Amino acid sequence: MLLNGTYLTTRYVPVSHMTIANSRPFGQRYAFVVVGVIFLCLLIAAGLRSSMSVMMVPLEDAFGWRRDVISLAAAVGIFIYGLAGPFAAALMERIGLRRTLLAALLIMSASTALSLLMTKPWQLVATWGVLSGVGSGAVATVLGATIVNRWFKTNRGLMMGLMSASAATGLLVFLPLLAALSQWGGWQPVAIAVSVATAALVPLVWLLVPERPSSIGLTRYGADGPEPEAAAVSGNFLTHTLSTLRKAAGTRVFWYLFATFFICGFTTNGLVGTHLIAFCGDMGIPEVQAAGLLAVMGVFDLIGTTFSGWLTDRFDPRKLLGVYYAVRGLALIYLPLSGFSPWALAVFAVFYGLDWIATVPPTLRLSNEAFGDRSGPLVFGWIVAGHQVGAAAAAFFGGYMRELQGDYDLAFQIAGLTAIGAAALSLLIRPTGPREEMAEPQAA
Repeated sequence: MLLNGTYLTTRYVPVSHMTIANSRPFGQRYAFVVVGVIFLCLLIAAGLRSSMSVMMVPLEDAFGWRRDVISLAAAVGIFIYGLAGPFAAALMERIGLRRTLLAALLIMSASTALSLLMTKPWQLVATWGVLSGVGSGAVATVLGATIVNRWFKTNRGLMMGLMSASAATGLLVFLPLLAALSQWGGWQPVAIAVSVATAALVPLVWLLVPERPSSIGLTRYGADGPEPEAAAVSGNFLTHTLSTLRKAAGTRVFWYLFATFFICGFTTNGLVGTHLIAFCGDMGIPEVQAAGLLAVMGVFDLIGTTFSGWLTDRFDPRKLLGVYYAVRGLALIYLPLSGFSPWALAVFAVFYGLDWIATVPPTLRLSNEAFGDRSGPLVFGWIVAGHQVGAAAAAFFGGYMRELQGDYDLAFQIAGLTAIGAAALSLLIRPTGPREEMAEPQAA
């Protein structure tokens, strides 16, 4: 995957790109146009992945499917979403970021539209699990890292914080609307809304997102002048992806980052993102009101994650991770004991929301420091895969515990304890220092 603009995947420059960029007096600031479009893509992908939280009860009512069966489909989608990330990163190097992104958006739109025809649980797994997971996996954190580092030489932490916060914005924009749609017409209007919104992004990406700054005669934001580009990436992208994983897996720092990000996924979109609305429903809180709670959390995460990017440019990322995971753990332990009063939920929304995806900028910085600008982003893709494995485990675990015990209390408290464990583990991370190339790995 590309982080500093040194990989070259294509020399072909569409005329529309050159015309659009050169006809506007943006200069290096055109990077913010690209970031804006990618922000929307990440926002829609986050909305797709979080849709299962508002569809869970309507699907249960419409088909009579058990909560753990629906949770399995959500878990499969989250797992494939994470697993697809590093392969999508390598594919972006091989055939181009723009082509990969357009294909992913089309898959996301088609898969959610196809779900309107489903009648069996396996079809839910196939559409909202497998196909949407493949598509949204290419429109994820790894995409944000690629864009930020292709288009920015300075302010990377801040911009990565903003891109990461798009998931929170997805909650803010989509969940109240999707919850209202599901309350009005069941799960089908939710699927239609996601499919249409995803398809609407295709022309924006086609017209406004060049392959890289040099494709339209620009340099990265903050660069003083033209920068050298490496030779084109060749060979099998699958081999390259797996080879990078093999080398990274020989280091301690990779497994520390993988483990902490596994817990990050377990304690965010896997459990809270999938089951919080259903948890609130068990406590007598209507679906739209519960979605509003997630939206409030989204507002605070937009603030918290962007600020985390600013802090990551200035402070030790290990200590930041330790604070973030500790606060998250305490918030999760607190929620089942809170009584779910409006005041108690407001406290949870603020503290948990500020922390939702604040871990991404410091984790990316540590990956770059350990594995260098060339290999770091692709390694980060595998670390993100660990995040989604944890999220998938929590999505299923939450539904299983709900069926087993009749409530979500213990599931949330266990998740809180794992987050506190991740806080301690974060302080053990010791990157060896920045390397332009990932040489033979340090023994674990």
